[in-house]
Amino acid sequence: MKLWETGAILKGGKLIPAAEKSIDGAKKTLAYSILQKHNTSGDDSKLKIKFDKITSHDITYVGIIQTARASGLEKFPLPYVLTNCHNSLCAVGGTINEDDHMFGLTCAQKYGGIYVPPHQAVIHQFAREMLAKCGDMILGSDSHTRYGALGTMAIGEGGGELAKQLLNKTYDVAYPGVVAVYLTGEPVPGVGPQDVALAVIKAVFDNGYVKNKVMEFFGPGLAKLSADFRIGIDVMTTETTCLSSIWATDEKIREFYAIHGREGDYKELNPLEGAYYDGAIEINLSDIRPMIALPFHPSCAYTIDEVNKNLSDILFETEKRAKVSFGDKVNFDLHKKIIDGKLYVDQGVIAGCAGGGFENICAAADILKGKDTGNGKFLLNVYPASMPVYMELMKNGAFASLIDAGAIVKTAFCGPCFGAGDTPANGAFSIRHSTRNFPNREGSKIQNGQLSSVALMDARSIAATAANKGFLTAATEFDTEFSGKKYFFDKSIYEKRVYDSKGVAHPEVEIQFGPNIKDWPKMTSLSDNLLLKVVSEIHDPVTTTDELIPSGETSSFRSNPLGLAEFTLSRRDPAYVGRAKEVRAEEEKRQNNTALDKLSDEVVTAVKTIWTKFPEVSSENTGLGSTIFAVKPGDGSAREQAASCQRVLGASANIANEYATKRYRSNLINWGMIPFIYKDGDKNLPFANGDYVFVPGVKKMISEKLPSIKAYAVKADGKINEFELSVGDLTDDERKIILAGCLINFYRG
Repeated sequence: MKLWETGAILKGGKLIPAAEKSIDGAKKTLAYSILQKHNTSGDDSKLKIKFDKITSHDITYVGIIQTARASGLEKFPLPYVLTNCHNSLCAVGGTINEDDHMFGLTCAQKYGGIYVPPHQAVIHQFAREMLAKCGDMILGSDSHTRYGALGTMAIGEGGGELAKQLLNKTYDVAYPGVVAVYLTGEPVPGVGPQDVALAVIKAVFDNGYVKNKVMEFFGPGLAKLSADFRIGIDVMTTETTCLSSIWATDEKIREFYAIHGREGDYKELNPLEGAYYDGAIEINLSDIRPMIALPFHPSCAYTIDEVNKNLSDILFETEKRAKVSFGDKVNFDLHKKIIDGKLYVDQGVIAGCAGGGFENICAAADILKGKDTGNGKFLLNVYPASMPVYMELMKNGAFASLIDAGAIVKTAFCGPCFGAGDTPANGAFSIRHSTRNFPNREGSKIQNGQLSSVALMDARSIAATAANKGFLTAATEFDTEFSGKKYFFDKSIYEKRVYDSKGVAHPEVEIQFGPNIKDWPKMTSLSDNLLLKVVSEIHDPVTTTDELIPSGETSSFRSNPLGLAEFTLSRRDPAYVGRAKEVRAEEEKRQNNTALDKLSDEVVTAVKTIWTKFPEVSSENTGLGSTIFAVKPGDGSAREQAASCQRVLGASANIANEYATKRYRSNLINWGMIPFIYKDGDKNLPFANGDYVFVPGVKKMISEKLPSIKAYAVKADGKINEFELSVGDLTDDERKIILAGCLINFYRG
């Protein structure tokens, strides 16, 4: 795999180095044509996108609809699909999951949407089967919203961005860079899409090569990949931190649409001769070998052969990386998994939008046919991505091979991807064809002394490992005759169960609420000055959204902003919630006309120090809020709750060296929090956890588009450290949202 250090131009079907950027050539990419088709701004450098369709699942749609309702929603103005693939189980919290589902169904009826019941399909599989269309754009409230392999440019964002679409507003973003992904060669038998994806993520994540850019796939190797194979690579592009993806289309994609009864939605898409790219990734598919991404990130990838040959050394590297996140709080030991010189795995899972596709499961069944996974610790669970896929696997015998080998087949469910299903035993090691392997993503709770871990692999090598009764094995070690079973799609499965309003709203329908579904609390507008207390300080190289707000155990509470907020940073900094609440209590007193020098002793001490330089500061012009510092927060999920929970607890800002993704930064903005940037690294910070940071004139900075501002760290000993903060580029609407205090305030007026 090669990453170009220069731009590239497409000439005669091949890429050649570009001496300089070609403005005309940049307009010949697929990305440009699709983005501009959906751009309403009239300025091709500052996009205001209106999407063709939007999608959400049952962890996010309640908050999105509640946000839109509070802002004046009357009808869904575009197709909005509400899937139920995350909170599908009602094992905790009594009725609250099913209450959310009834909320979703009645909202689909009232506002004119589409409702997909639990266990019918994971969100992205339904979108592939029923929504994708060549040249369209789809916005989803799940970070793995990627349908580029089907010619649809799709973006995963926080719920605020979907609420904007429901309010007939736009998705505002600067025109992104576009990177070519040029494919040659052909995968060897036993190599699957996850192997290619992990190799790409390993090459581009740490260096930020495609961060917030569009990845555009084409090249002669494309013809060697089935539609399912392309989809399996495409969904994992989220883990590169790119903005979106788009692929050239061909006969195999036309066939995919035809199989699903939608051949009219197909159109051949190819970049034009002379297309210019800001960078290029060359991939010879023939060189890819079975991969494994060891804990705790998809970029921690190695070939399986490499791991087996250098097992102890690589596990030592993995354990060393774990100390960055865990310190000495836990003893993360993978060496105990070595048995007779081989790595033993406790569990295998093939599931979700990445692993649950038809071809992945058929290939796993081919490898396991006539074999036995054993009756020891090792267990293999398989989740097809939709009921139509499930039905075909029943008909063609793949399920029979899997079950005969000892696998357990389950229904469409995203739980194993985020810790709401198949949580391993404490200390266990799971291999999964799913999307992420962040700390605790599999459902263990370090705060309770638990820690298991996940490695990402392709379904084929998971099946090979299962055939070896849990000892890590690459699929290429098996001389398997892959059956290449043909897929037949049965649309009637959806027609019998899915509620489709066909865009017709029924305003007379009453929304069904459950006792856990709560409105958003009131947010206040931005004051002239801000006094921030630093209530958490994180120095990990990257902080994931799972660390900001845990995934699995919180999923049933995401319809309750105050209840969910209790989990904020609970895995990373359990003291955060209490500290943040203390600041929020002081701000509530200030809002009730309490003078700054009548607040807590700690606040009074900070204010008196500030008065030595800024005597005009008062409770009328200075708001109190909390903030966290993190080096690079926001990698991973699009969940807006990573930001909204901080806001509910009284946060007014984040301070970071940089933000891992656009979507996390957008979530902060949509909830009225300022995404401050401190450019001088995380060593020798001018402030520390527990200090106050005073930002005078912050309202002026935002409203008058000032590039940076002087801030002052107020130390407990009375010293003041002056330093500089900036916010980067903000659109006019983003500035107005911050000034108003949140998106709801801005649109409600």
